[in-house]
Amino acid sequence: MDWCHYRFRSVWRLAAPPHAVYAVLERADEYPRWWPQVREVVPVDDTTGAARFRSLLPYDIVVTARALRRDPGARVLEIGLGGDLEGWARWTLAPDGTGTRVLYEQEVEVRARLLRALAVPGRPLFRANHALMMRGGRRGIAARLRPV
Repeated sequence: MDWCHYRFRSVWRLAAPPHAVYAVLERADEYPRWWPQVREVVPVDDTTGAARFRSLLPYDIVVTARALRRDPGARVLEIGLGGDLEGWARWTLAPDGTGTRVLYEQEVEVRARLLRALAVPGRPLFRANHALMMRGGRRGIAARLRPV
């Protein structure tokens, strides 16, 4: 087993139509406004940005994200990741009654030296950290999509 390799999968059910959810998710530069653990997103160009995340653990993860797929018709957003994490992440949206089922998938290799050194003892904490981050994201986007 490669202790520095992670696959994550989260499902959010949101009470907003897919086009509204997609419109929020495609604006990664605005994530810090509604997702507490996304501390900063700085656009580099039209398809690339630098992002900084911090959840429960007192450690910032810094990545460069590059758009790989932006398909509003298929309701898919996919990025390539480099920096502290190397790999990819993808949002896939589907109608769910009057709302939206959001599938988040991520496959990454940890590159940050400290996180690699703590790979074995830290793995349960890193997974819990990610789960808390995703919970914060779901709550944040649900609040952002809520009618005023």
